[in-house]
Amino acid sequence: RMVAAVLAGLSLLSLLTCGYLAWGSRRGGAGEAPGNLLGEEPAAGAPRSQPHIIFILADDQGFRDVGYHGSEIRTPTLDKLAAEGVKLENYYVQPMCTPSRSQLITGKYQIHTGLQHSIIRPTQPNCLPLDNVTLPQKLKEVGYSTHMVGKWHLGFYRRECMPTQRGFDSFFGSLLGSGDYYTHFKCDSPGICGYDLYENNNAAWDHDNGIYSTQMYTQKVQQILASHNPRKPIFLYIAYQAVHSPLQAPGRYFEHYRSINNINRRRYAAMLACLDEAINNVTLALRKYGYYENSVIIYSSDNGGQPMAGGSNWPLRGSKGTYWEGGIRAVGFVHSPLLKNKGSVCKELVHITDWFPTLITLAEGQINEDIQLDGYDVWETISEGRRSPRVDILHNIDPIYTKAKNGSWAAGYGIWNTAIQSAIRVNHWKLLTGNPGYSDWVPPQAFSNAGPNRWHNERVSWSAGKTVWLFNITADPYERVDLSARHPEVVKQLLRRLSQFNKTAVPVRYPPKDPRSNPKLNGGVWGPWFKEDEKKKKSDKSKGTNKQKKTKMKKK
Repeated sequence: RMVAAVLAGLSLLSLLTCGYLAWGSRRGGAGEAPGNLLGEEPAAGAPRSQPHIIFILADDQGFRDVGYHGSEIRTPTLDKLAAEGVKLENYYVQPMCTPSRSQLITGKYQIHTGLQHSIIRPTQPNCLPLDNVTLPQKLKEVGYSTHMVGKWHLGFYRRECMPTQRGFDSFFGSLLGSGDYYTHFKCDSPGICGYDLYENNNAAWDHDNGIYSTQMYTQKVQQILASHNPRKPIFLYIAYQAVHSPLQAPGRYFEHYRSINNINRRRYAAMLACLDEAINNVTLALRKYGYYENSVIIYSSDNGGQPMAGGSNWPLRGSKGTYWEGGIRAVGFVHSPLLKNKGSVCKELVHITDWFPTLITLAEGQINEDIQLDGYDVWETISEGRRSPRVDILHNIDPIYTKAKNGSWAAGYGIWNTAIQSAIRVNHWKLLTGNPGYSDWVPPQAFSNAGPNRWHNERVSWSAGKTVWLFNITADPYERVDLSARHPEVVKQLLRRLSQFNKTAVPVRYPPKDPRSNPKLNGGVWGPWFKEDEKKKKSDKSKGTNKQKKTKMKKK
C-alpha cells in the first residue's frame, strides 16, 4: 500500500509539472507520441559510455524571447531545462542561417569555408564545400547513428550536397531557408516556386498532410527514438523551422497572447509556445525510450531575432543580419544528467564552432591534425565551470559587403580597409568595421501597437563618415559607448588581428543563380539540378570530337 501511495504521488506530481503538455497532447499537441509518455519506465539495459547527443537549433529566436530572459512569452520547458542544466550567457552564433549552420557542422569560421557572404540562395549552384569533414561524419566513425530532422540550408544543387551525403543516416525536413509551415511550398521569386519537404533524398509527398512543421518534426523525432536501440549511441540534430517567418501557428497557441496588440508579436508568441511544447515532448520521449540518463541536450538559436517579424533582442542592440550583439548573441543552454555543475550559469566565452570539437571529444572520437578547426573543446568549461580556452571570436570578414562608402585604409590606420564589413571579439573588446547593419535598440514597448512601430526605438547618431566602432562588451554589453576614439591603440591591435585572420581566408563562394534550379524543371520540387554525369558526357563528347578532328588532320 505504501509503495502504491508513493507511485500515485509521483504520478500526480508529474502530471502537475507537465500539465499544460498533457492537455495539449489530448488536443493534437506539438508532436505527440503513441501511448502515454508520462510515467513510463525507461528501456532496460545499461547505457554505453558514449552519450546520446541531441542538438536542438531554433530559428530566429530573439535573445529576450525566453522566459528566463524576462520575456512575456511563456517558455516553461526551456526555462526548466535551462535551470536544471547550464545557461550559456556569453554565447555567440552568426547573424544569419547558413553561416551558423555551416560553423556548427564544420567547426570552422566562414572565412575558412568560403561562405563568408550572406546565405546560400535556393537558385545558387552552391553548398557547404564537399572537402569539409562534418560533425555527423566524425560521429559515424565512432559508431553513432546519425539523424537529422528539420531545416538544412547548406545547399543542395548537387546530390553530393544533400544531408544523407554529408554524414546523416536519415534526413526528414526542408532544404531551403524558409517556407510555408503547412504546405511546405516556397517561392524564391515570382514564378520560381516549389515543394520543399524531403525524406532522405526524395520529396516527401506522402507526408504532405497539412501538419504544422513544428509538430510534424517532433513526431518524426519520436519515431526515430522509438525505433532505435538506446544501448547504441545516437546523434539527433533537430533544426526546427520555428520561429522564422512566415509567422504561422495553430490557433490554440494564441490563447494566452490575445492581449498582445502587435499582430506579428502575437503570432511569434504562439509559434514559440508551440516550439516550447514540442521540446517538452522530445524530452519526454527521451525519458520514455531510455535515452535520457545518458544524454546531452544542447539548445541554441541560430541567430538573433528579427523585430519586424515579432522577435525581440532587448536590451541588446541590433537584430538578425547584423554584427551588433542583438544579431549574434544567442539563447543557449546545455541540459544533461552528465553535467557536474547543474543549475549554474556559464559566463565564459563560447561560440557555435565549439560544438564540433566538444561533441566529438565527448563521443570518444578523434580529431585529425589536418582538420584546422576554429572551435575549442569547452565541455569542462560548461560542465565544471572552468575557464574557457577561447579568448577571441572572429565574427566574420565579408570582402564582398563593402557598403560603407566612407571606409578607407586611412580610417584603418593603414592596417585595414574599413569599407569591409567585419567584426571581431578579443577578450573584453569588440571591434566592428564597415556597415554593421541595423543598429536600433528595440524595447518591449515597440510591440505595443497593432503594427510595426519604430517610434519607441532608441537610436544613436554618429558622423556620416564613421566606419570603426570599439566596445568593451564585458562592461557595456548593450554597445552604448563607442570607445574607438579613446583607445586607438586597442583599435590598431584588433585591426592587426583581423588582418592576420584575413590572410588565412579562402575565396568567397557566391555564384550567380542558375536557371536550371527552377522547380518547374524538377517535377515542381526544389532539389538537386546539377548533373555531374551530363557534364562528363559533354566533356567526353567534345574530347572525342577533338580526337577525330586531329586524326583527320593527320591523314590529310
